[in-house]
Amino acid sequence: MENLLALVIGVLYAAGIYMMLRRSLVKLIIGLALLSNAANLLIFTSGGLVPARPPLIARGESALAAPFADPLPQALILTAIVISFGVMAFALVLFYRAAEEAGADDLDRLTSTDT
Repeated sequence: MENLLALVIGVLYAAGIYMMLRRSLVKLIIGLALLSNAANLLIFTSGGLVPARPPLIARGESALAAPFADPLPQALILTAIVISFGVMAFALVLFYRAAEEAGADDLDRLTSTDT
């Protein structure tokens, strides 16, 4: 399963970088979203995949029974999702305003905003 996820992570990173290298602002935003999803999946995979074992301590026990899912990568991913949502919202508004001022979606034509 980890090999499949490694392949998916690689494809997401490659697609995100490819989209960010395009001239369109919309493709740049899609590339940012793909990169953030690839990073989240990378953190999740690096934490280890343990199916159907939540990190809960059973009644009457004082420690977790191995193997269990590590909650730290899940907390990091949850934080990263919130941060990436804020960055995406900021980038969307910034790029929308820049495209509105320049009258184009092409990154090469955005030099006309220097007034």
